[in-house]
Amino acid sequence: MPEPLHFKPVRLSETTITELMIPSYSNFGGKIHGGILLSLMDKVAYVCAAKHAGNYCVTASIDTVDFLAPIEVGELVSLMASVNYVGNTSLVVGIRVVSENVKNNSTNHTNTSYFTMVAKNEFNLPTQVPGLILESQNEVRRFVEAIRRKELRQNYRQEVEQIKAPLNYEKYEHLLVGERCKLAVDIR
Repeated sequence: MPEPLHFKPVRLSETTITELMIPSYSNFGGKIHGGILLSLMDKVAYVCAAKHAGNYCVTASIDTVDFLAPIEVGELVSLMASVNYVGNTSLVVGIRVVSENVKNNSTNHTNTSYFTMVAKNEFNLPTQVPGLILESQNEVRRFVEAIRRKELRQNYRQEVEQIKAPLNYEKYEHLLVGERCKLAVDIR
């Protein structure tokens, strides 16, 4: 494929979305439902990626989403997104989620996640994205970390493929010892 037509700095596509958490967003435990947060993260990832790519973008994958702290009804949630890495047609958008209690003026980092987005052209085919201009040490660090996460994902995929391989149950029988399962079948 040809070289990117141009490069853009991270700052041009940085995006923040802030939303008030309302009662209809809560789960049965009275906290904000994780699905609401995932939807908001997907939205901010799209906006950030589309601003950088100049094209429609779709979510290709999401790295782990760890919910570090609950979010309460009535809090403001800010989702801050930036392009951390670009490939040929893909972008990695880093998202930091912070909740703010406006009554006591406190903030809480609730999670960080990384969305891989793919740019699509007018024919709905993957299309090349602009390169990324790294203007700070923090942006270089994020770019390098994204490369490392990409390597880890590739290794993980290979490991998962090995798990899916035909299983010699006798070889792995020791893994079941001490687990909360009861065999109702002879595995030998």
